[in-house]
This record gives sequence, structure tokens and C-alpha cells, in this order.
Amino acid sequence: MNLYMILSSFTAGLLGAMGFGGGSVLIIYLVTFLEYSQKRAQGINLIFFIPCALVSVITYAKSHLISLKQTLSVTVPAIFGAIIGFFVLDYVPTEVLSKVFGLFLLCLGTVQL
Repeated sequence: MNLYMILSSFTAGLLGAMGFGGGSVLIIYLVTFLEYSQKRAQGINLIFFIPCALVSVITYAKSHLISLKQTLSVTVPAIFGAIIGFFVLDYVPTEVLSKVFGLFLLCLGTVQL
């Protein structure tokens, strides 16, 4: 493991815990510097996200910043969306996925200004 991998993983975890979508950092690192395919990078990001999200949810819940009831109300539809997205992914070419991801980041950046 090199320093850049450690720094990008740390930054992704930090931003993810703060609710900024740190997975974008990780995906960009994996695709740009390690030359992973977009699909592989997104799969790794999902695995990376599970323990980070679990720790964040527990911490936020203990601090009474979130309601578990409200969390479950958005979690269940998100799980169904993730399942559907997984099956749709097989039909989306990597080039299209990369462009959609880039467009998503541009839109997100524009909205956040």
C-alpha cells in the first residue's frame, strides 16, 4: 500500500463520515491513478462504504443527530435501488458510466456553490 492510497482512503472516509460523499474521491483515485475500470472502482467503493457508513450511523445515532426510524425509512428504498442498479449495471458500457459519473460530479459541484 502506498502513501497516495492511504491518503485517498483516509480522505474518502473523512468526507464520507461528514456526509460529503467521500466515495467520489476513492473512485477518482482508483480510476485515475490505479487505472481500474469505472465498474470495478464503484464496486470497491461500495465495499469500502459499508464499514464507514456503519461507524457513521452508530456515531450519529449515539449523538442523537439522526433518528433510526427516519434512517430506516430511506434505507429500505435505497436497498431496492441498489439491487436494481446492480442488475442494470451489466447493460451500461463503462464509457457511458464514466461520463454519467463525471456529469454527476459536475452537477453536484454546481449545486453546492
